[in-house]
Amino acid sequence: MTDPQQSSPVPPPLAPGYPAPPVAPPAAYQPPVAPAYQQQAGAPVYQAPPGAFSGPAGGYTAPYAPTTPPSGAPGLGRMALLLALLATVVLTIVGAVLAWQVGHGIGSSTDLTDLENRVSGNDLSILTPVRDLILWVEITTWTATALGIWALVQGIVAIAKRRGRGPGIAAVIIAALGPFVYGLAGYIAFIVALGVAATQR
Repeated sequence: MTDPQQSSPVPPPLAPGYPAPPVAPPAAYQPPVAPAYQQQAGAPVYQAPPGAFSGPAGGYTAPYAPTTPPSGAPGLGRMALLLALLATVVLTIVGAVLAWQVGHGIGSSTDLTDLENRVSGNDLSILTPVRDLILWVEITTWTATALGIWALVQGIVAIAKRRGRGPGIAAVIIAALGPFVYGLAGYIAFIVALGVAATQR
């Protein structure tokens, strides 16, 4: 039986010429960690710092559901549609009526043979009997062009700002087709009236 008061054994002396064996450093003291279920009720609860992600470890989730921007009043799109209809429908009818009167006036003042010779010779004097109507045709054409451009731009703005997207889309389509409708209607009215008036001489 060993005496507890007895000191630990002393290692034997080393022979000369041999290095001393390494001595392990003393282990650092680590306090025991109590399990989570044994923590006291009054212990402080640590929270994530501001700006840290609090989502699951597998990935990040959006904190809020994406919302569509609210649509404004549809007045902008409706106004663009009204301008497009005014330029494409109303002024096209006015331009076709004026083109009919121009063609009838030119056809009434000369016969087909003389008219063909003067047109091939670029003789603009054939427009002299209808110069007042030509002025009104120009005014109508430029007015329709300005209103069509206005309707086109305002329709695009209405689509972008969601202030009447349906009428805005319709305004853009009608305003884009307006010049073709206006030119075709005026050309057909002018040719038909010119032929009718020339054959009645």
